[in-house]
Amino acid sequence: MIKENLNKVLENIEKAAKVSGRSPEDITLIGVSKTIAPENIQTLVDLGVKNLGENKVQELVSKMPVIKGDVKWHLIGSLQSNKIKYIAGQVFLIHSVDSIKLAENINKEAKKRDITIDILVEINIGNEETKHGFFLEEAEKAIEKISLLSNISIKGLMCIAPFKEDPEENRPLFRAMKALYDKYAKESPHSIHMEYLSMGMTNDYEIAIEEGSNMVRIGTGLFGKRVYQE
Repeated sequence: MIKENLNKVLENIEKAAKVSGRSPEDITLIGVSKTIAPENIQTLVDLGVKNLGENKVQELVSKMPVIKGDVKWHLIGSLQSNKIKYIAGQVFLIHSVDSIKLAENINKEAKKRDITIDILVEINIGNEETKHGFFLEEAEKAIEKISLLSNISIKGLMCIAPFKEDPEENRPLFRAMKALYDKYAKESPHSIHMEYLSMGMTNDYEIAIEEGSNMVRIGTGLFGKRVYQE
């Protein structure tokens, strides 16, 4: 099942990339492996998916030593400041930097270790009260403030668009994200090195790619519907 699902996702990525005038190689696919058994994750890695995303620090650190292969791990879920020490220097990207305070604490941990930590700034593109991230109208000020931190490198932006039965409804939101990304990709002040626009999940990744996403986070589309333990 995982192989068939992956082939379908790759086919969709290729079509969407063509619409945006890009090659499928320009798009990074992150397999979202939360709650997924290690053997199923390993199957995906063996099929060629080398980027894995986890929502929880505890689950991420428990899986890292188990999965074999040249894997890049991404922390895509909400990060509490007291958990930074467990993943500092261990993950390829922290996607979910949703406050100045969190950025400062990541910077503090990076300084202790004399490393630079690559992050994405999370934008609450739908202005949803239940979601994390900076509202679009406060994003520029936040990005510029975070960019002044000495041991953080802003590698791009991330968003979780509202769930819509018709993903076309999110197209204007993805377009607004791309406009913000482009602004900093062109100017790149301080420690801003825009490389990744992480937007699009199982329900809307094709639309996201058409609007400029170059990093999509897909779980259900690869592994099937999750069964959560009570």
